[in-house]
Amino acid sequence: MRHNEAVDSSPSATTSTKGHVLVAVPLLDEPTFHRTVIYMLHHNEDGAFGLVINKPTTETHVRGLDPWMHHLSEPQVVFDGGPVSDDTLIALAALALPAGDEGFTRLDNGISTVDLSTLPDELAESLQHLRVFRGYSGWSPGQLDDELSEGAWLVLPYTEGDLFSHAPTDLWRRVLRRAGGPKALLAEAPEQLEWN
Repeated sequence: MRHNEAVDSSPSATTSTKGHVLVAVPLLDEPTFHRTVIYMLHHNEDGAFGLVINKPTTETHVRGLDPWMHHLSEPQVVFDGGPVSDDTLIALAALALPAGDEGFTRLDNGISTVDLSTLPDELAESLQHLRVFRGYSGWSPGQLDDELSEGAWLVLPYTEGDLFSHAPTDLWRRVLRRAGGPKALLAEAPEQLEWN
């Protein structure tokens, strides 16, 4: 699949969205996912999970993680990764330098998870960007496929910079606009559809 191709989300087959972004359509009435952009970490017949990447919190301090907080990309806050397991912290990074496997697990698109139990001084020189998420978004087997077939999400290519955007709250509109065509028109939908 070419990098700029969208994933076929037809119900005829389960197509993995891993490494792509899910963009909530304006008609998705679930308040938790209103205007969210989710970077997908896993999607197969056993289920799916990803991280909401456009919802920064005001949380600037996490007990036990103070050394890491200084290495976060702007805005230097914890992000709301989703409604599942809000006591779980997941760190994702883009690496500036090649790094060994210790402290990192490589994913797609040049992104790695970071072992937050490691001291940041041991890994900091390899980091280009770092973001910490509280909780994640998860789907049971077949659940995301059903939501895709119902049109609740658009599956779009991930572009470098989405995950570590300095203006994450504008990401939903930006991702839709770059999709072009009818999808780009969704970016202009009013916050409350009844205002239209």
